[in-house]
Amino acid sequence: MKINLMIFISSVKEQEKYISMMKTFESDIRPVKGDILDDPGFDSGFHNGYEVVKVSINYASNVCFVSLHPLAMEIEEIRMETYIEKLEAHGWHAVSKEELKSM
Repeated sequence: MKINLMIFISSVKEQEKYISMMKTFESDIRPVKGDILDDPGFDSGFHNGYEVVKVSINYASNVCFVSLHPLAMEIEEIRMETYIEKLEAHGWHAVSKEELKSM
């Protein structure tokens, strides 16, 4: 099944700064609400993994969308841009609202 992990990141210091990120992969394991997921792109300075808050499955297209707990960067040990670069280096990419609607 194609698994799409979704996370919303915002900065408390920069009120208008936010981004949705997604990472897609194939897996026979489907996350469920409450699971804690780890990824090499996550920074241990903020958490040890993200909690799954919502799972949506489309069996017709064999696709699963997994919403992870949003990250509000309150203790900005690293800048939001640096964190996004780290995610991108590990297969995450930014998605727009329009892209999300078309999925």
